[in-house]
Amino acid sequence: MERSLNKVELRGNVGLDPRISSLEEGSVVMRLSLATNESYKNRKGELVEETVWHNIVAWAGKNMPDFDKIKKGMFLSIVGRLKPVQYVTKTGVERQTYEILAFNIKLEDNSEE
Repeated sequence: MERSLNKVELRGNVGLDPRISSLEEGSVVMRLSLATNESYKNRKGELVEETVWHNIVAWAGKNMPDFDKIKKGMFLSIVGRLKPVQYVTKTGVERQTYEILAFNIKLEDNSEE
């Protein structure tokens, strides 16, 4: 039987300041948006820069930094897995999106960029 793998590795900049919530059972969860950028030349030889936004969810604990230290613009390295999220819009249309459930976050030095 073939083994499956659901693993995502991202490096990018934090969008807005993360939303941090404490739950009743004492768990702490953080939600943030992460921008990854890719540059390439199109067929005309023009440089094109593409930004993709990712929704990240992380639970405080092992392999996690202090969530209060993460701010807008910081450069992070994230390892996690994709999770589909289904929801219904205000107009009643069913939609699906994806979020990354992080199990390792590292604050990176972006002084090189």
